[in-house]
Amino acid sequence: MTLCRLIEIITPKKYVLNGLWFGSLQAKKAIICLHGLGSNMFSNHAFLLPLVQDDTAVLVFNNRGHDDIASIKKIDQRKKRGFVKIEAGAAKEVFVECADDIQGAIKTAKAQGAQQVFLLGHSTGCQKSVYYMSKKHTQSDIAGVILLSPMSDYAGAKHLTPPNELDVATRTAQQYVKNGKPHDLLPSSVWPEVVDAQRFLSLYTPKSDEEVFSYAHPEDVPHSLHRLKVPTLVVLAEKDEYRDRSIKKIATWFATHLHISKAKVEIISRANHSFFGNESDVVTRIQSWMRFIPFPLDSKNRNNTSKKNA
Repeated sequence: MTLCRLIEIITPKKYVLNGLWFGSLQAKKAIICLHGLGSNMFSNHAFLLPLVQDDTAVLVFNNRGHDDIASIKKIDQRKKRGFVKIEAGAAKEVFVECADDIQGAIKTAKAQGAQQVFLLGHSTGCQKSVYYMSKKHTQSDIAGVILLSPMSDYAGAKHLTPPNELDVATRTAQQYVKNGKPHDLLPSSVWPEVVDAQRFLSLYTPKSDEEVFSYAHPEDVPHSLHRLKVPTLVVLAEKDEYRDRSIKKIATWFATHLHISKAKVEIISRANHSFFGNESDVVTRIQSWMRFIPFPLDSKNRNNTSKKNA
């Protein structure tokens, strides 16, 4: 049985996020998992829990984009209760604020004693991982990045939605923002998903910060992806239901734009976006890749190694 503990994450901006720590509190490696759009910390355990080893823990947590609409706490000592409640969830999340969530999770993992930290994103968690890494002045806090099913939401919507429907929804969202109502939900008659105006534009327009994987408009340079400097593993699902073209073409796009020597792009045959039924294959590929990431020796281990080699 895998040991599990409740974890409370306090982000630099004082948001309170709930998480679960699987594995030893003394683990020297930690994998921080970023769930996808509208998902939560209870998802994808079929391929996350097998990653727990004697020396490796897994941290899953509810980022502020969990579920469709959610309420999260923000510490505010000026209030009688010591906090205020903020409306969040996938429908109302401001994408760029994911950097604060991730920084809080990294700080928590290091406070537990982790010396090597990996970011593992699934679906929209991939965009968040890459965006976070692109905004840091240094990437030394992270040993590597794992991207599972990194699909463009804009490309998927453009492929699966009639053009007139997408255009009407875009114009409506733009008008809401112009009228000072960025967090008003779009009418269901305009867009079937529960989403506010600013998040719709973030997800489904080509020039947003969230459009990290820009294979649908190859004339644009994916600057965030180019800024990745750490080892990166991309695992794509051959039958991903959100793809707008063959997965081989998407794999080629990633291989072209990952400007690092230790980058690997793999395709899991017959898998869908969530890798349901293919979880063991996902685990095998992640663990095989992680074996090639050198573990940083602390000063004590360096001294021991020097003595052995003397």
